[in-house]
Amino acid sequence: MSKLKNIIKQLSTKDYTAIYDSLINSNAEKSAYLLKFMREKQLSDTRIMEELEVNNNAYYTLRSRLNQKIEEYLLQEMESPRTSLIKKVATIHDIIFTKKRAIAIATLKKLEKELLDYDLSNELTIVYKTLKKLLINSPEDHFTYSQLYNRHVAYMLALDKAEDLLANYFKKYGDYFLTHDETDKIGLELLKNEMNNVANLYQSHRLFVYQSFVNIFHQIYVEEQTNPEMEVVFEKIQNIFDLYYLDAIYYHLILVLEFLKTEYYSIVDKNGKLNKAIEDINESIPTIVSNYSLYTFSPKILLTKQQHYLLDRTEKLMYGETKELFEDYEINKQNIPEYIIYTNYRASACFFSEKYDEAAKILNSLLNETALKKYPSALLEVKLFLALQYVMMKDHDLFNQLINSIQRQIRLIGKEDCTHAVTLTKIFKATLNEGKKGKKGKLMLLISKLNLSLPKYYSPFNYISMDESFAEKLANV
Repeated sequence: MSKLKNIIKQLSTKDYTAIYDSLINSNAEKSAYLLKFMREKQLSDTRIMEELEVNNNAYYTLRSRLNQKIEEYLLQEMESPRTSLIKKVATIHDIIFTKKRAIAIATLKKLEKELLDYDLSNELTIVYKTLKKLLINSPEDHFTYSQLYNRHVAYMLALDKAEDLLANYFKKYGDYFLTHDETDKIGLELLKNEMNNVANLYQSHRLFVYQSFVNIFHQIYVEEQTNPEMEVVFEKIQNIFDLYYLDAIYYHLILVLEFLKTEYYSIVDKNGKLNKAIEDINESIPTIVSNYSLYTFSPKILLTKQQHYLLDRTEKLMYGETKELFEDYEINKQNIPEYIIYTNYRASACFFSEKYDEAAKILNSLLNETALKKYPSALLEVKLFLALQYVMMKDHDLFNQLINSIQRQIRLIGKEDCTHAVTLTKIFKATLNEGKKGKKGKLMLLISKLNLSLPKYYSPFNYISMDESFAEKLANV
């Protein structure tokens, strides 16, 4: 919430007035009043809700929509001069044929400087190509711009390569996250090294940013290490974003930086900085998950958020907040890791609120709509989580059908490779079949055994508190 307030307070008077008037004119009066309250009055969220006569869920939606409107306005304002520059590049041939040579060269050099400020690489190659031709009779200048042109074309190819490596790395990590396969791990190491080789070819702030995104994530989640140097890199990236504040890509990549900070603090700082990082990024979570998979492993933010609920012991709030946050969310079912994580996140929210029937429907939709044969371990995990819902619903018929399928899959994978699944089936059967006497004690022993055997690859059971309260809940089924 503090992030939205800070943005609103930092708006210029012109921008604030323009956004306010736009909201009023589009009949979004409550959003306009929320903007005004946050800008002009020192009111708490509770007091603002009273003034607007809205409940907590409606207020949350209102904040999210206001944040989106402000971002759209700022992006439009930022893109205006960029659009003007691109139009100027499109008129280069008119300049050549209608202006005196000296004026044409001066205009192109001025355009070069502006394009460098905005880091418009494609347009810069056109300017350099034109300048080297205009200066063909001036050997020294012609050579200079020929070199700049060649260097910039090579840089563009390197940049394209880096962007492809970035996307491929995080696609590959999705496979590794679901399987923890050593071959995938080697592939990630190779992609990381290749990214470093490409980035080291040039002194480029953009390549440094892409390189850092991969290196930090790789160190945290593949090598499973953290160090204080990461905070220095965070600061360097932020300085780049501040310096090139007109860059449209950097405007959006700020969210990747916030995401990486959140992941880092979820490991090294369980309270202070993590709480602020979660608060800052919370309203952008649906956008990160759906739109940022080319720049990071975006679904991971859902699991970090779920762990934060568990840490604060507020997991029962997860259902209501998740429903509001993802009200207009459209899942990409072709991105299997994202789809699995998102579905389990929604099902977990239902589980924590004891809405087991709704959780089962969500999980069944995943199983019916997606072929998970490529990820047998992930398929097993979804079925196990669904079985837990049937246990909590006391639906013996559905459970017995599903447990037979689970046991067949355990045999196919091999019991030694999924010992936790064997223990879970014992827990489920004990929950449904044991009498009340001594039931909790037996479940506690099985749960202790389960906690020692949970897999390194993704399992929804890694994001549920498997403790005495869990045993108590099962014992009372």
